Amino acid sequence: MKNSFLFTALAVVFAICLVVANVIAGKLWAAPFNIILTAGVFCFPIVYIIGDIIPEVYGLKKAQQVIVLGFVANALAVMFFWLTLVAPYPVFWTGQDAFNVVLGFTPRLLLASFLGYFVGTNVNAWVLVFVKSLTGTKLLWVRTISSTLFGEGVDSLIFISVAFYGILPNEALLPMIFYQATFKTLYEAAVTPLTYWVVNYVKKLEGVDQFA
Repeated sequence: MKNSFLFTALAVVFAICLVVANVIAGKLWAAPFNIILTAGVFCFPIVYIIGDIIPEVYGLKKAQQVIVLGFVANALAVMFFWLTLVAPYPVFWTGQDAFNVVLGFTPRLLLASFLGYFVGTNVNAWVLVFVKSLTGTKLLWVRTISSTLFGEGVDSLIFISVAFYGILPNEALLPMIFYQATFKTLYEAAVTPLTYWVVNYVKKLEGVDQFA
């Protein structure tokens, strides 16, 4: 790769968006039409957009490296959040409860996040590379949307089920899974022109276009 800075920049943004999304995912968003989503939908789809760009340009092996990098970044963030929460604080400090609410991940929420992310992003990369082997360099939009549909679908199924089963009414879980995956896929579809531009730009500068 002639311009490895591009790969590094994509990997950094990937990891940042993943960590931020997991922090804000604890808030439920009452979206229009009585749809309930987690606030992570504002940021997390960017993880999948970059998760489409990297295997499209650099191949599955590089994509898997970035997935592991994101996993490690999230684990480090969780460790530092935990240290922040358990650190002793002076008696006049009044913000501990707020920190506990925002950063106090439960083990269950962490498990849901890690499982959903790890399985979903790998499915996303595998599907994109597989479809590319069938379509060649054409029909990028088919690859990005189909891979996101599968990846986000699996991610949403795992995350919502593990995080909220027994906490939210059972009848609320399936709609949340459906709307979560649908919103993220539509997000991906809406930015397809930008994805096309980034993919073509990176391919041109890097001089690579991997198929596996």
